[in-house]
Amino acid sequence: MKIAVTSLENKKAGDIELNDAVFGLTVRGDILSRMVNYQLAKRRAGTHKVKERGEVSGSTRKIKRQKGGGARHGSIRANIFRGGGVVHGPRVRDHAIELPKKVRKLALKTALSAKAAEGKLIVLDSLNVGEAKTSAVAKTLAGLGWSSALIVDGASVSENFARAARNIPGVDVLPSQGANVYDILRRDTLVLTKDAVEALEARLS
Repeated sequence: MKIAVTSLENKKAGDIELNDAVFGLTVRGDILSRMVNYQLAKRRAGTHKVKERGEVSGSTRKIKRQKGGGARHGSIRANIFRGGGVVHGPRVRDHAIELPKKVRKLALKTALSAKAAEGKLIVLDSLNVGEAKTSAVAKTLAGLGWSSALIVDGASVSENFARAARNIPGVDVLPSQGANVYDILRRDTLVLTKDAVEALEARLS
C-alpha cells in the first residue's frame, strides 16, 4: 500500500510503501474490543476497599439473649446495624485479565489497518520544529485539521515538539514503543512519522 508523505508545513514530501501485513489487514472489531478491555482492566489500580464485619470497631459480646427478645443477634458489628461491616464489598485485587501475546500483536496491527482503511492515517516526514512553542505548534496542527490526533514518532520523540504539544487538548504524542490500541482508537487521526512506520513494521512483521 502506497501513501503520500506530508510535512508539518502541509507540503508533499514524497511517498512511502506500507507493509500490507501490518497496515492492510481485515478489520476485526472483536479483536479490538478484547484488546481495549485488556488495556483498561490492566491499568485499574484495584485499591478500592471497604471494612467488613471483622474490621469495624465494636464489642464482640453478644448484644442480647438468644431467645425472648425478638430477632436474634450476635454482634453489634453485623451489617444490618449502623456502623456495622459491609457485606460482599470491594476488596483490594488485581483486575488484569489474560490475553495471548499473539492476539495483542494482531490487535495493534488491526488498529493500524483500521485507520488506514478509514483514510485517517497520515505519514509525516519528521516532527522537527525550530523551537518548543505551544502556540506555534497548535497553530500548525489547527491548519492541518488535527483537532483529535495521536502522533507517533520513532524510538524517541523530538524534544521540542513533545514539549510544545503536551498542553494541546486532544493531541497525544508517543514514541513508537508506546503505540497502543486504545490510544489509536480514542483519537480521530493517527499520525506516524517515517521513523515510526519503520519501527512499527519491524516490531510487528
